[in-house]
Amino acid sequence: MTVATLSPLPEDKQALASRLVEGLDIPALHWLSGYFAGVAVQRLGSGRQTPGEAVAPAAEALARLTVLYGSQTGNAKRLAEELGRRATAAGLAVRVVRADAYPTRELKQERLLYVVISTQGDAEPPDDARALLEFLGSARAPKLEGLHYAVLGLGDSSYPQFCAIGRQLDERLQVLGGQRLFAAGEADVDLETVTQPWLEQALQQAREQLKTSAPLAKVTTLRTARSTPAWHRDQPFAAPLLLNQRITSRDSDRDVRHLELSLEGSGLRYAPGDALGIWPTQAPALIEAVLGTLQLDGDALVQAGGEELPLRIWLAERRELTQLTRPFFAAHAERSGDQSLREQLAPTARDALAATFSHWQLLDLLRRHPAAWQADELVAALRPLAPRLYSIASSQSVVGEEVHLTVSHVDYLLNGEARWGAASRYLAQRAEGESVPVFIEANERFHLPADNERDIIMIGPGTGVAPFRAFVQERTERGAAGRNWLLFGNPHFHADFLYQTEWQQALKSGQLHRLDLAFSRDQQDKIYVQHRLREQGRRLYEWLDGGAHLYVCGDASRMAKDVHKALIEIVTEHSGRTAEDAEAWLNQLIQQGRYARDVY
Repeated sequence: MTVATLSPLPEDKQALASRLVEGLDIPALHWLSGYFAGVAVQRLGSGRQTPGEAVAPAAEALARLTVLYGSQTGNAKRLAEELGRRATAAGLAVRVVRADAYPTRELKQERLLYVVISTQGDAEPPDDARALLEFLGSARAPKLEGLHYAVLGLGDSSYPQFCAIGRQLDERLQVLGGQRLFAAGEADVDLETVTQPWLEQALQQAREQLKTSAPLAKVTTLRTARSTPAWHRDQPFAAPLLLNQRITSRDSDRDVRHLELSLEGSGLRYAPGDALGIWPTQAPALIEAVLGTLQLDGDALVQAGGEELPLRIWLAERRELTQLTRPFFAAHAERSGDQSLREQLAPTARDALAATFSHWQLLDLLRRHPAAWQADELVAALRPLAPRLYSIASSQSVVGEEVHLTVSHVDYLLNGEARWGAASRYLAQRAEGESVPVFIEANERFHLPADNERDIIMIGPGTGVAPFRAFVQERTERGAAGRNWLLFGNPHFHADFLYQTEWQQALKSGQLHRLDLAFSRDQQDKIYVQHRLREQGRRLYEWLDGGAHLYVCGDASRMAKDVHKALIEIVTEHSGRTAEDAEAWLNQLIQQGRYARDVY
């Protein structure tokens, strides 16, 4: 389901409701919601309500907390549901709703609203919140003088516009007349530092606003959510590596690996479209370079967060070293006294700071702009190491207790010195038989359609092709009647055609119905997937207009934007819509779950 509602239904009725909504799209769920609301009103009016029946007339908005979330990778969803559980346990009436499932007509009736929303890349909203943000920014947005609200923003401070969407939403709700209960939270990838105090304050304020002193209540959910596995983000499973194979040729300038890991005995389950979380360890050479540059003793004991560990262990297992963050950049600028660094932090220098963050790692900042750091101060200033998420490249119904990944090894020279990505380096150097700490991160918005008759269009250049390998495996296993169309791109046909043999065999056997390729460097004029889209514009629009689902996976900064622009042009040309109406139509597809993106 798209709405994680905390419910008083008995367990047998929950199971019936879960089966009823399985496979329904957003419009069908909205219709069903309205139907049941009508039944409830009729029973209330006729006096037929029985003990245990839950009725939610509009008046209950006065005594209810609504928690909205916009989530791309699942963090905002998880936190919103945690807040919902805490509120229910505190005796509050609460509903937790994904942004694209929220009826905007109800906004003017809300009296207590919390929003948990992520910022993707450089100030991009999560796909499931685009329509809501567009509505709030339009002339149709209602006045909200009676609303009390608070916003929790999630982001990544390695991007200059950290938590920009949460900030924009917070300000817009105030402009519309809403009363901010407390300051917006801005959480970095080490979520708990900010989110836990925010959740506690949110719960306290909710109790005061709703004036409840009810005893603790049992929490139940109206959905067949996966039970909490024994292995998760905070307790990863040690998965033995079965295969680590390079799938680009030796003359390619890209080292892309196909990895297979064993999940045997873990009980972990995943669906095509989900991600595998990896907890990396920093490379020893990088740790020694940081220690040497700062002239620090790696064996020195450092206390932080209630733990005491050698500095070398903090840097290897607990702190981020390959990505710069704005807080650390600002702290280092202050220590160094370097005016050029301070100038990059000015609002007018956003592009310059973004360019620095895209090229430099921590070591580059430390070496080019020296400053003194003590071991404990360094550990306190560095961002905690976060897991990396990789799109799963296999269907579990086909590979069983295994999980496959497609990983590009980030490894390059900067001014003659080696630089690399933390997780990709860690994985590339794992030998078969060694274990990797992993967990499953569900990505419900990027799952296959429940209707096997639906056609699907998959756009996945580079390692963005990974989930579509899983899609085709799964659709073949299901015996799906819908057609499968893949668009793939990379620099060179002979060096970079990932899973070439598999795709060609799938095309020959009818598992793949269309394959369009874009190898950008094999001719004088560069050709990308968006060019292939335009070439096949009429066919693509016919598929979409006929009910096909569209998926895009890969680079968010350029590819996803270029593809979206091409889609607007295609819909405009072949449907007769204006560009504005074409974009609105595509946004409807996003709301319906028929246009999904997994971009990074």
